[in-house]
Amino acid sequence: MNDQGTAAEPAAAVSVPEAVTALGEQGGPAGGRRGAALAPVALVVAGGLSVQFGSAVAVLLMPKAGALGVVTLRLAAAALVLLVVCRPKLRGHSRADWGTVLAFGLAMGGMNTLFYQAADRIPLGAAVTLEVLGPLALSVFASRRLVNVVWAGLALGGVLLLSGGGFDRLDPVGAAYALGAGVMWATYIIFSARTGRRFPQADGLALAMVVAAVLSLPLGIMESGSTLLVPSTLGLGAAVALLSSVLPYTLELMALRRLPAPTFAILMSLEPAIAATAGFLILDQALSTTDALAIALVIGASMGAVRSQVRGARKK
Repeated sequence: MNDQGTAAEPAAAVSVPEAVTALGEQGGPAGGRRGAALAPVALVVAGGLSVQFGSAVAVLLMPKAGALGVVTLRLAAAALVLLVVCRPKLRGHSRADWGTVLAFGLAMGGMNTLFYQAADRIPLGAAVTLEVLGPLALSVFASRRLVNVVWAGLALGGVLLLSGGGFDRLDPVGAAYALGAGVMWATYIIFSARTGRRFPQADGLALAMVVAAVLSLPLGIMESGSTLLVPSTLGLGAAVALLSSVLPYTLELMALRRLPAPTFAILMSLEPAIAATAGFLILDQALSTTDALAIALVIGASMGAVRSQVRGARKK
């Protein structure tokens, strides 16, 4: 997806937010501002759905390829797809640009590695619940508006309720990995936004994905070896890459060009609810009444963040 216009079809997919905004503007100034505010929110939600259902598929793949092997397959396949589609330019970038891409790739690789180590030890919903504490903390520390702190607090209450009142019954190593993944997730949010501002389209994402794939490759080979080359394993790995990396990362990078980081971080509180649903549908992990209440709290906080974003756009 470069500026040369040679990849017409991929470029059309990237222009979705602009198309949505244009449709809103046809309904008047208020409709245009509302559409501009809601478009990035829709991208974040779509990305969350994709990544969590992809994570459920990855859990099914772990017995064959191992946690580190799944990470390697996911990142390597995603890097290959993005390089082919985006064809990013390697010239014309400053040292600061490359430093941003390197940091983004490190955050991406660390987030994936730590999360799959956690998912290999504790249930998917619990892993995502712990991981989302990173973005929630970012929303509190980075926000300049009191209302974002309120929504973050409500989302945190839902996250804690979804945990069943505590994480003492979880594997402590798995819980530690999930918390570490949360730290890397918050770092990912910061550098994804910076990369989106420095590179056109998804060029920066493609380059950062290569960095993450290169870092994960030795770990995956050491754990899984030739198992990574089994056709069925490769096929599932490619599916995980598309669902959990290519689609969501591209959508999130596009959204972060328009969405404030604190609001984006609060919207990430939807992830435990989506993960619980994916676990129920794919991994047969049942939802209790308490889980449903927790999901309602998290969704309520996310809806509040969306309304704040729309109101902020109206005042501009």
